[in-house]
Amino acid sequence: MMKRLLIFLCVLACAGGACSAATFRFYPYELKLRHSFNLAAMSRTVTPGVQVEITVDSITGYGEASMPPYLGESVQSVTDFLSRIDPDRLADPFAFEAIHAYMDSIAPGNYAAKAAVDIALHDLTGKMMRQPWYRIYGLDPSLAPCTSYTISNDTPDELERKLAEAEPYKILKVKMGVPGDRELIEWIRSRTDRPLCVDANQGWKTREEALDNILWLAGRNVIFVEQPMDKTDMEGHAWLKERSPLPIIADEAVHTSADVASLARSYDGINIKLMKCGGIHDAYRMAVIARSLGMKVMIGCMTETSCAVSAAAQLAPLADWVDLDGNLLISNDLFSGMTIVDGRVTLTPLPGIGVTPLHADGGEGLVE
Repeated sequence: MMKRLLIFLCVLACAGGACSAATFRFYPYELKLRHSFNLAAMSRTVTPGVQVEITVDSITGYGEASMPPYLGESVQSVTDFLSRIDPDRLADPFAFEAIHAYMDSIAPGNYAAKAAVDIALHDLTGKMMRQPWYRIYGLDPSLAPCTSYTISNDTPDELERKLAEAEPYKILKVKMGVPGDRELIEWIRSRTDRPLCVDANQGWKTREEALDNILWLAGRNVIFVEQPMDKTDMEGHAWLKERSPLPIIADEAVHTSADVASLARSYDGINIKLMKCGGIHDAYRMAVIARSLGMKVMIGCMTETSCAVSAAAQLAPLADWVDLDGNLLISNDLFSGMTIVDGRVTLTPLPGIGVTPLHADGGEGLVE
């Protein structure tokens, strides 16, 4: 009731002319990884990003687009899309449905670009209501799970360094689907018995190969397996789900709330990421739909600053599992926000998405 009353009062104030025109700014920002990120199909040491700011009535909301290569977006595509947005259409920042419909009318897809705007709007409106979004949603922050911490295959020396950095985390996430992946699991198991999450990133080519790997993993304290095979192989995943002793989680196969219902037969759960679905607005809807279908919910992220990771963390109390380590994997964060305490996602009481800029101004190339 309090959530609805707060939103109603703020929307009424804007409708009555209390909200000024919006100032809309954005700029590119390259995230630098602490270690190379090695996946089934590629390796990288940086992730391109675009930072967004929306200001109304002297209150600024921060947002972010992060573009790993597989999403098909780039700094150029994101800035081109954002350049087409009329700031006047953002002057009522509570009009989430209308603003998303407006962004969809500009161009389909472009989910990372839309997520940047959506995150900034949530940060802005939360600040206007003087509440963090987990409270607006009525969620208990103490229910946020422990996050996994990703370790990808590397040289022996680098693996030792990665495992040392992972010491504070209670769950490890391991990338498979690459040469030497079983050896990596065995290497980790020789050093720690902490639970593992496995992400194959579509790296296993047949259902038989996937099942063989999963049966092998089942005796090694593995919690679930994420996206074992090609995202288009719905029948293969349905076959695998029937036989797997471990939950099968969709990642590349799921983007928005429109995808969720069709996946229930083939997967046990979904990995929700703001950059795939266009922001918090649709991410919350995805979690609700998944729960209604009896599916598990995972909240994940890309390589992101604490801006986007803290935004996703607002939904962490809804999740069975979280993989919110993207800000921990970079060396040039722009914000402070949610933290990890004793391995657990810990939300700040700050309003909005709960972040504070670490610098007075952002990067170069600011667009206004």
